[in-house]
Amino acid sequence: MQINSYCHAVTLMEADNPNIHYHNNEYGFPIDDDNMLFGRLILEINQAGLSWTTILKKKDNFHKAYDEFVIKKVAAYGDDDIQRLLADAGIIRNRLKIHAAIHNAQCILELQKEHGSFKNWIDHHHPKTKEEWVKIFKKTFRFTGGEIVNEFFMSIGYLSGAHVVGCEVYERLKK
Repeated sequence: MQINSYCHAVTLMEADNPNIHYHNNEYGFPIDDDNMLFGRLILEINQAGLSWTTILKKKDNFHKAYDEFVIKKVAAYGDDDIQRLLADAGIIRNRLKIHAAIHNAQCILELQKEHGSFKNWIDHHHPKTKEEWVKIFKKTFRFTGGEIVNEFFMSIGYLSGAHVVGCEVYERLKK
């Protein structure tokens, strides 16, 4: 087992740490729903420069602020919505990240038209290396650098590394 792994780190956390639930029930688990995939992308984008714990503590606020991550709703956001999000202390109030979420929702709507769903578009390209995914995402979306893309794809089970051998969740996912 890797000593500095997320799997090892959660064993050392207090019982109420949100990372434990995320590690045990979400991280590395496949997501089939487009809105949930979009939501995960929003969370990963907002994590840039911050701790994942901060994002997990604000996760419910993100769901509310971004209309439960309904892609069609976010894609239609205008100036009033942007101002509302910039004023919402429950989320990360970063103008670039907010604009990226709206732009990316609009892109996903186009991908859904072409491929039937965002998930189908991802599956169409799978399997890819991290570097290949980064190249595709940078051409398609905003605010999707290497670490964001890597974590997004590890978090939905398309890239390995979410869990280490010997982790109970690793064994569950392997089945």
